[in-house]
Amino acid sequence: MAGQPPDGQPIPADGSLPEASAARLGAAPFGVYVHVPFCRTRCGYCDFNTYTAEELGSGASRDGYPALAIEEIRLAARVLRGRAGPVQTVFFGGGTPTLLPPGQLAAILRAIDAELGLAPGVEVTAEANPETIDARSLTQLRDGGVTRLSIGMQSAVPHVLAVLERVHAPGRPEQCIAWARAAGFDRLSLDLIYGTPGESDADWQASLDAALGAEPDHISAYSLIVEDGTRLAAKIRRRELPAPDDDVLADRYLMADDRLAAAGLAWYEVSNWAAGAGSRCRHNQLYWTGGDWWGVGPGAHSHVAGTRWWNVRHPAAYARRISAGASPGQAREILTEAEQATERIMLATRLAAGCRVADLSPAGGVAARQAAADGLISEAALADGTVQLTRRGRLLADAVIRAITD
Repeated sequence: MAGQPPDGQPIPADGSLPEASAARLGAAPFGVYVHVPFCRTRCGYCDFNTYTAEELGSGASRDGYPALAIEEIRLAARVLRGRAGPVQTVFFGGGTPTLLPPGQLAAILRAIDAELGLAPGVEVTAEANPETIDARSLTQLRDGGVTRLSIGMQSAVPHVLAVLERVHAPGRPEQCIAWARAAGFDRLSLDLIYGTPGESDADWQASLDAALGAEPDHISAYSLIVEDGTRLAAKIRRRELPAPDDDVLADRYLMADDRLAAAGLAWYEVSNWAAGAGSRCRHNQLYWTGGDWWGVGPGAHSHVAGTRWWNVRHPAAYARRISAGASPGQAREILTEAEQATERIMLATRLAAGCRVADLSPAGGVAARQAAADGLISEAALADGTVQLTRRGRLLADAVIRAITD
């Protein structure tokens, strides 16, 4: 959700797809992403499309948002005409989805079922900030159909949380995991960030130990990215804080990989570890393996059968479009077959399973062989027709991907 999208092409007022994409509906697994663009406070490192009460302004409200999201779901049903297949995964992201009462999230989920159809065994993930959930709300979320939680822990160390401007107390995420397990959740993930200014190796180790002590079946660990326009970027520019160091970030990644592997969590995507295939985030796998999804909400991105579009960003503009019965889409791109093939390679290469050598161009194949000689791609896997990153290759994943797709 971060950053500004490209200009793109106009979207019809009714949101209809190009004929070529409409003809391919149902060829790929289908999911729904619901963006909840509200936060209680804005973290200093965040540039996502989210709004606090003070930032929201007139023309939009948190209370009125669920009804608008449901109207976009009805629009999706009209556009897709029952041809996209049942919804395999739903992901409530943000922002902070759990700022909405559990009953409102459940109402949105019921609308997805009524309009698009939920597949048997559907995965329904909700992101949650620790300070916005408790034992009661977690029970209500589980009863409302949420099957998986992704909790934003980020760190277990007070001074690191303070730099990130996270407001939850250390220990609260672990308590939330315990409450969630008691509420009936067995799919539980914690998100961590490494490389925060002032974080030491011992701090990062303490965060890994605390996260694993809660016994989630999934952990995501991301290096801190300093985004232009954030308060954190301003502090670094004024030299109030040091910039993240690439060598330190690499060391922290290796620390995470060692510690998580020792605890029985295996990497399946560069920044994600799971206790087994059943613990992997199916919604994210849908993104990474070329699936289709409709993104609901302000600034949400969608991809259906080779057409990608994005909604207007501000909740007030979104509300005006939806209230007028029009698509909230701001613009779209119709991807060529070559562009789609390149994206498949870029995403698949980040997965443990890798991408097929046969999908590479001749130049990409040469680059892959060179990367294998440099120890960045598994030579054994390459000989079997697959491009798979080595552990060192994961540290340089972006550079490897650029090389094999140029």
